[in-house]
Amino acid sequence: MSNTEVPDFLELLADSRTQQKAFSLLVNQYSKPLYWKIRSFVLSHDDADDVLQNTFMKAWKNIGDFQGKSKLSTWLYRIAINESLDFIRHQKNNSTVSADKGMGIAGRLIADEYFDGDRGQALLQEAITTLPDVQRTVFLLRYYDEKKYSEIHDILGTSEGALKASYHIAVQKISDYIRKHQ
Repeated sequence: MSNTEVPDFLELLADSRTQQKAFSLLVNQYSKPLYWKIRSFVLSHDDADDVLQNTFMKAWKNIGDFQGKSKLSTWLYRIAINESLDFIRHQKNNSTVSADKGMGIAGRLIADEYFDGDRGQALLQEAITTLPDVQRTVFLLRYYDEKKYSEIHDILGTSEGALKASYHIAVQKISDYIRKHQ
């Protein structure tokens, strides 16, 4: 879906006769990239699926509020990131202790049938989870998605200077974590 198609697509979404079909197309187009963005935050396949579903439910509920001032993909990414961060906060605040909590994130990732990385990749993911929300988000968008700071600014609404500082600090923290845990 290119940027030039967005107004026509929004018209389809606004029309009650074509709304469901248009939203189905949106889900088909964005499910995979949003899933992988969410998965970089949540790590677990099942949790990522749940957050993805919540993302699309929130998008469906609020599609009338989308004004087309940004790309539709930027709007969806923002919803997915916010839903991912809400999920992580909820997990941290949840008082129940998981049976595999002592295994650590790296151990749980290696045991996950959907994880295809090695110990180094699992350690990197573990280091990323120790970052504060903003640093984690900036790092993931810049490092994995190779987004420009201007694109990250559009998603997060933070100044490019602050984004560069957050990325630099995140890289330093991750490097220190990996050196300490190797």
